[in-house]
Amino acid sequence: MYKVLIADNVSDEGIEILQAAPDFEVSVQKDISAEDLLKEVGKYHALIVRSRTQVTKEVLAAGENLKVVGRAGVGVDNIDLDAATERGIVVLNAPEGNTISTAEHTVALMLALARHIPQANQSLKEGRWDRKTFVGTELAGKTLGVIGFGRIGSTVARIAQGLHMNVLAYDPFISEERAKEMGVTAASLETIITQADIITIHTPKTPETENLINKETIAKMKDGVRIINCARGGIVNEADLVEALKSGKVAGAALDVYAQEPPADFELFKLPNLVATPHLAASTVEAQVNVAIDVIKEVMAALRGEPLKSAVNMPILRPEAFAKVKPYLKLAERLGSFLGQILSGVLQEVEVTYSGQLADYAVSPLTAAVLKGLLRPAFGAEVNSVNASYLARKRGIKVTESKRSNGNYTNLIHLTVTTSSGRQQMAATLFGDGNPRIVQIDEYYIDTVPEGYLLVTKHKDRPGIIGAVGSLLGDGEINIASMQLGRNEVGGEAVMVLRVDQPIPQQLLDKLARYPDMEKVHFVTL
Repeated sequence: MYKVLIADNVSDEGIEILQAAPDFEVSVQKDISAEDLLKEVGKYHALIVRSRTQVTKEVLAAGENLKVVGRAGVGVDNIDLDAATERGIVVLNAPEGNTISTAEHTVALMLALARHIPQANQSLKEGRWDRKTFVGTELAGKTLGVIGFGRIGSTVARIAQGLHMNVLAYDPFISEERAKEMGVTAASLETIITQADIITIHTPKTPETENLINKETIAKMKDGVRIINCARGGIVNEADLVEALKSGKVAGAALDVYAQEPPADFELFKLPNLVATPHLAASTVEAQVNVAIDVIKEVMAALRGEPLKSAVNMPILRPEAFAKVKPYLKLAERLGSFLGQILSGVLQEVEVTYSGQLADYAVSPLTAAVLKGLLRPAFGAEVNSVNASYLARKRGIKVTESKRSNGNYTNLIHLTVTTSSGRQQMAATLFGDGNPRIVQIDEYYIDTVPEGYLLVTKHKDRPGIIGAVGSLLGDGEINIASMQLGRNEVGGEAVMVLRVDQPIPQQLLDKLARYPDMEKVHFVTL
C-alpha cells in the first residue's frame, strides 16, 4: 500500500483518482504547518504540493520513506532539487496541464492590445464616452511572430491561424517540414524581430534568452510593433520596453510575468499603452484541475515503477548500476553542452557511441545526460536527465545509442549530431586520474578540459593567426588560461580551444570572427 500526503490545495478531481486506486492510501492535509510536516512526512511514500509548502532539505531528510515529490504546477522553486536527487527522491511536475490556459491568455492579451479593451473599459467606467481615442486595429492579415514553438507557442499559433493571421515561428528545434505541417513559416529570430507586427514569447528563461527583447532588438522592429510576454520575467528588458512604449516605437505591450514578482516599482503599469496581469496565464479552474490530475497520475506511475515523462531531476538507479556510470555523468552532460553551444542549423539526429569499458555498462543514464547538455541551451531548466529523451522525441529528433568494445581509449563517449547544416561530432573521455577531457572536435584531435569559459575557433593554419587572437584578447583584457590546437595537415584548417578567465563580450567575439582566415568563432560556458 502506497501512502500519499497531499499538503496543499490540490483539486479534488485529482485526489479522487488516488482515492479510487486500491493500492494507494491518501491523507489530505491542505493546511499542514511546516512543523507538523516535519513530524508527519516520514510516514509517506509520496508528497504532493503546490507553491505554499516548502519542501526543504530538512523535510526531505525527515521523509525516510519518501520516494516521490509531486508539484501540481510547473515551477519547482519551493522544492530542494539537489537534496531530493541526493536522497534518490524523484521530483515531478505538471508541465502540460496549463497549455491551453496560457495560450488563451496570450491571445486574450493580444486582442486587448489590438482593440484597447482595458483602456476603453476604464474610460467608460470613469464616465467618459470616448470612441475616437480607442480606435483599434484588426488582427486578420497581420504577421504574428512566435518565439518558442513548444506546447504553448504552437497552440497560440493554431488560434492565431483561426484569426487569419500569418504566423512566423522561431525555435531552434523546429524544422521546415514540421512548420509546414503546422501551417506556419519557420523563421530565424532576426526575421521575426524585423518583420512581425506582433511578437509573443514562449521560451524558457536561459542565459541566451535573458534580456532577449532589449533596446537593440526593439530598434530593429517595425514601428508600431506590439509585444506580449506570458513566458518568464526577465526575457523582456522592462526598462528598455518602457522607453519604447513612451516613444511610440512599440505601440503596445502586454505582460503577465515580470523580472521581480511582485514588482518593486509599479511605475511601469501607469503607461497607457501597457496591458498587465499579475501572472494569471495558468490561473484557470481547468488548468488547476489538469495539473492536479497530471501530477497525481505521474506520482502513481513513479511509485508503481512505470515510465515517467515529467520528472525534473535524476531518476532512481540501482546502487550498483549507478556506481559504474556516476563518474561519467558530468562528462556526458558537458560533452552534450559543449557541442550544443557550437551547433548550427536545426537539430535532426543524435548518435551516441560508447567504447571501451563503457560498452559493458548500462549507459542509458549517460545518453540522457548527453541529451540534457545538448538541449539545455534551447530548453533551459525545463530539460533534465529524465525528460531529455522525451523532449527530443517530441521534437522529432532521432536518438540512437550504440556500443563497441574496442577503441583507442579505455573509455570514450563519441557524439555525432546531424542538423540541417550538416554533421558535427565530438568525443570525450576520462583519463586514469578521473580528469575529463574533450579529445576530438569534428575530424580534429585535441586535448582540452571541458570546464569554465572556452573560446573555440576554426581557422586557416597559417603563421601569425594564433598570436593575433592572443593580441585581440589581450586588448580586451581577457586572460588566457590554456590553449589547445588540433590540425590534420600543415597549412590546412585547424581548431583551437582557449580556456579564458572571464566571459568574452559579444563585440570582441564579432571582432575575432572578422579577422582574416577566421572561419568560425564560438564562446562556450561549461
